[in-house]
Amino acid sequence: MSDQLISVGDLRFKPYISAEDIKLKVDEMAQQIREEFEGTKPVFLAILNGSFVFAADLLRATNIESEITFIKLASYQGTQSTGQVDTLIGLDADLEDRHIIIVEDIVDSGKTLSEFIPELHKFRPKSVTIASLLLKSEELRYPIDVKFVGFDIPPKFVVGYGLDYDGYGRELAAIYQLAE
Repeated sequence: MSDQLISVGDLRFKPYISAEDIKLKVDEMAQQIREEFEGTKPVFLAILNGSFVFAADLLRATNIESEITFIKLASYQGTQSTGQVDTLIGLDADLEDRHIIIVEDIVDSGKTLSEFIPELHKFRPKSVTIASLLLKSEELRYPIDVKFVGFDIPPKFVVGYGLDYDGYGRELAAIYQLAE
């Protein structure tokens, strides 16, 4: 991975996690999920928009009989959290008595999931497990358990591999960190 800075919108980013390292980590996470959930027909619940790339790769790598559905939760504008969680697109799958694997691109404060998971329990799933490609454990402020974590990263803004800055940068195969 080159050390060259890239521009996304009006900001500059430096290479952080290569596409190759992401693939290795996704494969490792998929193996862990397969070992725990094979034969249970889990529902992968991908949080849009950021997790769509990770969710697709994880689902293929897991390679077990499962379903996938999507929900759109928003709490970011630009590089900052708004402090409010908005549900923009609702669930369209029957979750009762099913194992749910929430697929997130990044968990930082945990606010979004801490508000969403109690709502999800109203659908009476058998279990709810979180898989997140990125975790900013230093920023975690809410009591959520992210069972499957790809990379624990410092509290710096990142783009690429589905993560964006004001809608841009999702197409990048690698992950880039905001340059100082």
